[in-house]
Amino acid sequence: MDSSCSSKRKQKQTDERPYKGIRMRKWGKWVAEIREPNKRSRIWLGSYSTPIAAARAYDTAVYYLRGPTAPVNFPELLAFDGGLDELSAAAIRKKATEVGARVDAETRCARDRHVPGSELKPDWFEEKPDLNKEPEPEPGFE
Repeated sequence: MDSSCSSKRKQKQTDERPYKGIRMRKWGKWVAEIREPNKRSRIWLGSYSTPIAAARAYDTAVYYLRGPTAPVNFPELLAFDGGLDELSAAAIRKKATEVGARVDAETRCARDRHVPGSELKPDWFEEKPDLNKEPEPEPGFE
């Protein structure tokens, strides 16, 4: 294989995967998973709407699996809160999905705040009437 082919493949992988441990589904969701040490099995870390949330879930799992020297996507954002009592795949998955879901929700809320017209309105909210218009008579009161 020539070097131009391998460099194109490497460039394509970095374009599709902006962070380590994540990939994008055909329909646009970002998913994260990690291989268990000394095993062929993988730990599913969840499906997220943003690549950052998936990468943060991966960072949490890799930290618990491989320790503080593990290479992570966001070393400055990794918060260690005391550790897990057990290092089972289920406990790591739970912790990673909590972090990913929280980041996904924060990212979604921040995005909604900055996009004009995307604010959520309560059910009781009604548009104010245009006071420059002549009101239409209600049926039965003619």
